[in-house]
Amino acid sequence: MSRRSIILGTGSALPPRRVTNAELAERVETSHEWIVERTGIHARHIAADGETTATLATEAAEKALAAAGVSAQKVGLIVLATATPDQTFPASATRVQTALGINDCIAFDVAAVCTGFLYALSVADNMLKGGMAEYALVIGSETFSRILDWEDRTTCVLFGDGAGAILLRSVDAQDKGVLATRLHADGRHNDLLFVDGGASTTGTIGKLRMKGKEVFRHAVVNLAAVLGETLEAAGHSVDEVDWVVPHQANKRILDATAKKLGLDPARVIVTVDQHANTSAASVPLALDTAVKDGRIKPGDLIVLEAMGGGFTWGAAVVRY
Repeated sequence: MSRRSIILGTGSALPPRRVTNAELAERVETSHEWIVERTGIHARHIAADGETTATLATEAAEKALAAAGVSAQKVGLIVLATATPDQTFPASATRVQTALGINDCIAFDVAAVCTGFLYALSVADNMLKGGMAEYALVIGSETFSRILDWEDRTTCVLFGDGAGAILLRSVDAQDKGVLATRLHADGRHNDLLFVDGGASTTGTIGKLRMKGKEVFRHAVVNLAAVLGETLEAAGHSVDEVDWVVPHQANKRILDATAKKLGLDPARVIVTVDQHANTSAASVPLALDTAVKDGRIKPGDLIVLEAMGGGFTWGAAVVRY
């Protein structure tokens, strides 16, 4: 037996405001058909005034705790993945900690954009196995609507806001919980997907900029490679996978990655049509959706994978 981080509960949060493609078409030069054909997106949720990365993260965390039947006071670690923190500092994770009524625990943010949740999961898993805590909340939460250029029709239609969370517990187990994680980064591709601002450069928040075709090409190659690499590390094959829970960036990327791996598309969880790209929140949001609707069941072998700005990319193999 060895120490494993098992998932006790999942949760998610979406702002009440749902924005359809038709509504966006009234704001920028686009159409429902154009967006669906190129991305598969039908709608997204947009945060209102007073709704922040931390408030969404807190709601998702509370639902994960409730699903697990565990008190917040048992949580010894909070790792929050986000590219849109409430403040430059302190970490939004500490705001979640306070909102949950936890007086003392380890709490910090991780910034790896769309791969952020995979980075946060890997960090939390290793910290739990190292004895730093018994229970950990791993959260992905974003308010990407705050960094979009709403005049740029090539990017503003792609993203939405939301949060997803899981509660992990360190236990003695064999083929259960987080079996393997693999992470990568290649900063040479900064100019393909970035925000044109920052505290130490412009002193402004900036707006998201992306060269979509180049990102698409890298995404398919990198995601297929890291999925195979992580499965090999876990001692499993693609044929054994019950579900793939990918970053929800673009339906065409999901389809192309599945085809490259020879995966049955029916085994790929897709929520991009209703949530759009929620960056670090997309993987845990999709996971919670599939758990709640009964597709993902205890004992299933699942693969989580994502790629984001940086470039960063990674995957995790989990026995749910």
